[in-house]
Amino acid sequence: MEVSLLDVAFSALGVLMDPERLFYLGFGTLIGLALGIMPGVGGVAGLALLLPFTFNLDAYSAFAFMLGLGAVTSTSDTIPAVLFGVPGTSASQATVLDGHSMAKNGEAGRALSAAYAASLIGGLWGAFLLGLTIPVLRPILMAINSPELLAFSIFGISMVSALSGSMPLRGLTMAGLGILLSMVGGDPTTGQDRWTLDTLYLLDDLPLLPVALGLFALPEICDVAARRTAISETSKHNLKDGMVAGLKDVLENWWLVAKCGSLGAMIGAIPGLGSAVVDWIAYGYAAKTCKGAEKTFGKGDVRGVIAPESANNAKEGGSLVPTIAFGVPGSASMALLLGGFMIHGLEPGKSMVTTNLEVTYAMVWSIALANILGAGLCFAFSGQFAKIATLRYTLVIPGVICIMMVGAYQASADWGDLATLLIFGSVGWVMKHLRWPRPPLILGFVLGGIIEDYMRISYQLYEWSWMLKPICFVMLSLAAISLFQPLFKKIFFKKDGAQLLKFSPAVFKNVDFFPIAVITLLLWTLWQTFSWDFESQGAPQVIVLVTLACVVTTFVLTIFNRPVNQTVNDEDGVLDLAVDLGKIGRAAYNIRVLEFFGWLVGFIAVWAFGGILLSAIAFVIGYMRFRGRESWKATLIYMMAITGLIYFVFDQGFHITWPVTVLGTYFPILHDVIPTM
Repeated sequence: MEVSLLDVAFSALGVLMDPERLFYLGFGTLIGLALGIMPGVGGVAGLALLLPFTFNLDAYSAFAFMLGLGAVTSTSDTIPAVLFGVPGTSASQATVLDGHSMAKNGEAGRALSAAYAASLIGGLWGAFLLGLTIPVLRPILMAINSPELLAFSIFGISMVSALSGSMPLRGLTMAGLGILLSMVGGDPTTGQDRWTLDTLYLLDDLPLLPVALGLFALPEICDVAARRTAISETSKHNLKDGMVAGLKDVLENWWLVAKCGSLGAMIGAIPGLGSAVVDWIAYGYAAKTCKGAEKTFGKGDVRGVIAPESANNAKEGGSLVPTIAFGVPGSASMALLLGGFMIHGLEPGKSMVTTNLEVTYAMVWSIALANILGAGLCFAFSGQFAKIATLRYTLVIPGVICIMMVGAYQASADWGDLATLLIFGSVGWVMKHLRWPRPPLILGFVLGGIIEDYMRISYQLYEWSWMLKPICFVMLSLAAISLFQPLFKKIFFKKDGAQLLKFSPAVFKNVDFFPIAVITLLLWTLWQTFSWDFESQGAPQVIVLVTLACVVTTFVLTIFNRPVNQTVNDEDGVLDLAVDLGKIGRAAYNIRVLEFFGWLVGFIAVWAFGGILLSAIAFVIGYMRFRGRESWKATLIYMMAITGLIYFVFDQGFHITWPVTVLGTYFPILHDVIPTM
């Protein structure tokens, strides 16, 4: 049997080596790399664009084309994550924490090199594991039903303790808020409107993209704008040495790569989890298991880059498992791949591991070869990419903001996406500067809806006995240990544990407005639930009460154990990006932050009046020429490049449905001639 499988595997490789098929694989890889760099676009949009072009291709070429694109978007998305703190796709959110900190420390080349090498090895490892598990796909996946998926999701949410540094209660508070945000919209069972504020936009749930970009991207870009400096003014290594150092880091941490790659492949194989959480779970695992991680993660530890990058590329191989075995897509990109199955007359299931086994192994080889090609190209140019971190802020911010705005808007093609981006950008900036962890919030937001759905199904089928199923019991036990171990150790084993229970007179600071605001918000959400149908109240009320207990407890412990002379920056211990005010005072810094958000509001206002192209032109000219005093020549070249990208890629390529503007309303012919108006 082993020899037969080996023969089929190498036969599939020989078929894939046909020059025409290699061309499609390489072309798809190049497109995937380009899409990964653009915040908010990602592989799903690219696969949707490619699917119609596969009709006239044979199955091998079609899947090489599509998998070449899908396999590498989580390789190149590292570039904006490291250089700008902007997650290129949802799979690079965790990479921002240490990758961007390394860039600010002058180690952009090292961070990028380590990320590419980890992505390459993780992607190959995921493809290898997929190849090994093909003969036993069905019996493994048959053991995983709704209760097991629920247990895996609960284990994922337990990673908040690892993403909260030495302040686990703050992490639990943010995770609870994330879960509540995931519940905004219509109740999936009763149809009850939940916290929709009587708006149509919130009826369809909050989209992930503007929330993630707001929490992680805007605060970093805002701080660069406020400091008015390059992302990094110095480089600790020359670019070549930095690239070599990153490669050495990966080789020295090969065991971490193997473990996180395996974790990524396993999570990728679980339908419904996928790219939005795999990097957080891998990052949380590394933060719990790596030596000294609690002191260095979030401050520029290369292991915080290696772990999520190993996992998010390995997940592509894992997500093929349920797609091939059952026709159940492991991710959104795999759902589009199923469309390719239908186009070429392939039926997921037994035939894919019997009569069409060669096609299946060709997919495995496509993922492996795409990872080699994608990582090789990125590694070759990482030195040039790293130079972006040293560019003047006026040369970086306009392009990033324009692409980010378009990327956020295409989440649901609604003005609400841009409002969500600004709101969560403001909240993310405040959380960053007050040392409240952001990763648990996004993790709770991603997993909240999954947990609610699977909890309802599991309870209907098994009531509470689902918790005693073997896999569920093991995963829930691990989740409990993960959640409560840090708090238990802090109270009973750390030197300051006893101090937590000794109360001094309360000391209030102006920074306490944030927990007070959270408590007020939670009380309002609880009050709102009493007007709902009885069947819709249970789960939201439980989450609100648990979250309220966490934030009240951490607030009380803070005000009754705070030294009188403590400042906000002394309240450290949260695993998040460091705050750097540069050489200016806090008051002047905050004024610059307000000015930057004013530019963003102006961007949206001009967009609403005359369209995205007019808005991009006005923003680039205004910010570069009048804010940054750049030359007219550089400004006009930059402006033409950005507007060309928006028009040819987003408008003509992805056919985004643009909103009708004020000018388009009064002069419809303008909207007919120029769709962006």
